[in-house]
Amino acid sequence: MRIIFRQLLLCLLWLWLPVSQAADSGWLRAADNDHASVRLRADAQPNGETQLLLDVALEKGWKTYWRSPGEGGIAPAIKWQTPVEMDWRWPAPQRFNVAGISTQGYHGNVTFPITLRGNVAEKLAGVLTLSTCSNVCILTDYPFTLDLTAPTDKNFAYDVTRAMGTLPLKEGLTSSLSAGYSAGQLSVTATRGSGWQNPELFIDTFPDTDFGKPTYRIDGQTLVATVPVTDGWGETAPDLRGKTLSIVLTEEGQAQESHVTVGEAAVTQAFSLWWVMLMALAGGLILNVMPCVLPVLAMKLGTIVQVQATDRRSVRQQFIASGIGIVVSFLALALMMTLLRLSNQALGWGIQFQNPWFIGGMALVMVLFSASLLGLFEIRLSSGLSTFLATRGNNRLSGHFWQGVFATLLATPCTAPFLGTAVSVALVAPLPMLWGLFLVMGIGMSLPWLLIAAWPGLALKMPRPGRWMNGVKLGLGLMMLGSALWLGSLLALHIGLKLAMGLLVVVAIALLAATFWRWGGRIAALSTLLAVALLAITFQLMRPESAGLRQDKVNWQPLSEQAISTALAQNKRVFIDVTADWCVTCKANKYNVLLRDDVQQALSAPDVVALRGDWSRPSDTISDFLRARHSVAVPFNQIYGPGLSEGQVLPPLLSRDDLLNALTNAKGR
Repeated sequence: MRIIFRQLLLCLLWLWLPVSQAADSGWLRAADNDHASVRLRADAQPNGETQLLLDVALEKGWKTYWRSPGEGGIAPAIKWQTPVEMDWRWPAPQRFNVAGISTQGYHGNVTFPITLRGNVAEKLAGVLTLSTCSNVCILTDYPFTLDLTAPTDKNFAYDVTRAMGTLPLKEGLTSSLSAGYSAGQLSVTATRGSGWQNPELFIDTFPDTDFGKPTYRIDGQTLVATVPVTDGWGETAPDLRGKTLSIVLTEEGQAQESHVTVGEAAVTQAFSLWWVMLMALAGGLILNVMPCVLPVLAMKLGTIVQVQATDRRSVRQQFIASGIGIVVSFLALALMMTLLRLSNQALGWGIQFQNPWFIGGMALVMVLFSASLLGLFEIRLSSGLSTFLATRGNNRLSGHFWQGVFATLLATPCTAPFLGTAVSVALVAPLPMLWGLFLVMGIGMSLPWLLIAAWPGLALKMPRPGRWMNGVKLGLGLMMLGSALWLGSLLALHIGLKLAMGLLVVVAIALLAATFWRWGGRIAALSTLLAVALLAITFQLMRPESAGLRQDKVNWQPLSEQAISTALAQNKRVFIDVTADWCVTCKANKYNVLLRDDVQQALSAPDVVALRGDWSRPSDTISDFLRARHSVAVPFNQIYGPGLSEGQVLPPLLSRDDLLNALTNAKGR
């Protein structure tokens, strides 16, 4: 018995020695991680380098990570007992998407070829740290020792050759490759003679920068990959233009590793330039009939009313001046967007309404306009100045110019069909194209004005001036006053409800005092009753707990990418509503569609998660969310679900049928 025990002990020692004192570590497993096995083999080469192979075998459902893991995970690493120069080579990775988190790595079996240079000791010792993940993640240390004086495995050379064959090539996959950056988006454009089927893009880690999951667009031989970019905190990323990135591009078993210098982003939308310009023209034109342009229409009517009944030349000059004001305003918006882009600030249509000073200034101008139309005061020029303007045929053309400017500013809270796409393209396009598209939008909005300038007879068909004009001026004044009241209500979000209501009351008292002084006690009394009713309605609508005319019964949750991922992981549908208090189109969608009983019932279903983002004030989170979806304007509505994993974006002007059909399609099978 004793002899048998000694023989077994000798056998165990014999089996152990090659593992601990050889150029092969054997397969190593950790007691707390039976899902992964690792093996290290080494061989000294005649050129003085030492070739090392790291084999990793993972059970089904488990993965480990690439050198740049993505949005989660830790790359494998070796800590040597004695420092050594190491060149770790990485096979082309794969992409894994779990609960909305995109990572880059490997599953199954993978071999990493590693080259050691310099003065390498005959006995190497170190610790391999490997992160493996399935539903949970395990970080495991594997101590090892390699004896380079011992013989290597007979298949070592073949295994090295096979491992080197899994590495990305330096060239051969693409014929051209470029990258551009703009407004939180990196675009990579690659051309391949045989086209693209299932491309994947992997980007190495860059300081203070996180790269999201790419989206791909294939047009024949050309691939455009768009990658959302943020900093490490999910906010706006640093400007990548002029920086060099290391990327790996794969396609059907082939891979290429390249270094590209990031330039200015090209337009990546799937529209030709002429088609985008046509949408910009149409979007600007449609702004004239959007719900938020009643003040614009009022100023148009006011302009027509004030023209001389027979002076075609004056009509033409006035409407051309207003059209120029509109176009110049759009160019001013282009300048603002250019300055914001160059300073890496958030870009968006109508974002000036996030500024309380702008809102207050606009409200004040609207009050002055309405007071003038209501006859409470008049701006009189001196006789000398009036004579100077009259003798030069000016007839206060500057006033008509500023009417065009004012019309544009009042139209910006609205998002018209086609306009959102055109603005989205413009804000990520090169600067010359941005200016060109905003110019076309301005021309589109000014078309009705220019139409009357071309055919002044259209305006001259208005009835002759008379007492009816007083009624028109009263109606226009009340419309302008209603717009001022709406603008004043927006201040509550910035300065508080009580202070905003206090300012509105002060303005109302001032107007009522002017009414009493100008029109007498009877008119002032009627105006007071009207003012009290309007202020009461405004106060009710401005209250945070108020839902307006209808009750919103949907359980809205804060919008976040994590909330979307969590809902999708639970096989639920997601309805996203990005809105703003200053967005008139958003309000139209709310009262015309979202508050309808059947829509409320659909959004309150057990398998529907309703998420709302508020862009009334500046928010990097909302800006990044919109930018990742190629949008820069509100309203923005999108639906996800088992049947719509990539999401479906709804039109800016919602319709009940489109929304309910998309929700139904999101269920899948």
